[in-house]
Amino acid sequence: MDQLDQLSDYFPPPLQVGQSRFDWGKRTYVMGILNTTPDSFSDGGEFNALPTAIHRAKAMVEAGADIIDIGGQSTRPGAETVSLTEELERTIPVIQTLRQELDIPISIDTTRVEVARQALQAGADLINDISGATFEPEILAIAAQHRAPIILMHIRGTPQTMQNLTDYGDLIGEMKQFFATQIDLARHYGVLPQQIILDPGIGFAKTAEQNITLLRQLPELKKLGFPLLVGPSRKSFIGKILDQPDPKQRVWGTGAACCRAIAGGADIIRVHDVEAMAQVCRVADALWR
Repeated sequence: MDQLDQLSDYFPPPLQVGQSRFDWGKRTYVMGILNTTPDSFSDGGEFNALPTAIHRAKAMVEAGADIIDIGGQSTRPGAETVSLTEELERTIPVIQTLRQELDIPISIDTTRVEVARQALQAGADLINDISGATFEPEILAIAAQHRAPIILMHIRGTPQTMQNLTDYGDLIGEMKQFFATQIDLARHYGVLPQQIILDPGIGFAKTAEQNITLLRQLPELKKLGFPLLVGPSRKSFIGKILDQPDPKQRVWGTGAACCRAIAGGADIIRVHDVEAMAQVCRVADALWR
């Protein structure tokens, strides 16, 4: 019996997002990354103009993306925080334009209440909060008000401080406690359990070795009973394994990491290289699902 068979009891009920239905456990869904920033770690400056952003989003949909995740604030280690106005200007016009042209679910990658509010009003469907609602907990109220699914990621500190906060007595145990706390808080604000998705936060307050451990022990997080999103795309731990400093040359390594995540129960993978990773998902699903 493989790991996914063993975890079959932990698959949550399906989720309807706009015209799209997510049947957890049936297949792996692909979230395409659209960074409308000048300073993201691997594609900063490539899609921060409206025409290029729209073109990129459409290309990802054609390549097999199930969700487009739009972010206007870099979260790479040491990234500086941009103003609220700047983040809004980088994201809202893209969401408004895409919503008029595509039916695909759109996710807003933000930790800010006001960005989430305006993004959902502009046509976004989900909130992807890398702080797990620790920066601005009221973002949970926005999710509840709009009945919008919210992705809660595990992190310690901020992008400026997180890589100095990697000491764990029990990595998986402490992550479980973090998620339990944030899930309780989300429900307190009125977020329905079926609208919660968890992200273990690969690369966020974790060393390369801890990222590997996390991927190996992903089934333990699956037992929490919520869909899991995993984002290994082009991350530095892959570069360390491959001795590859260029993030764009880590596609095959990303594919291997995605396979491990899928074998461990990941429901969504968040990636830059959509066409290649969509193929990885199809083969991995055939092998493990």
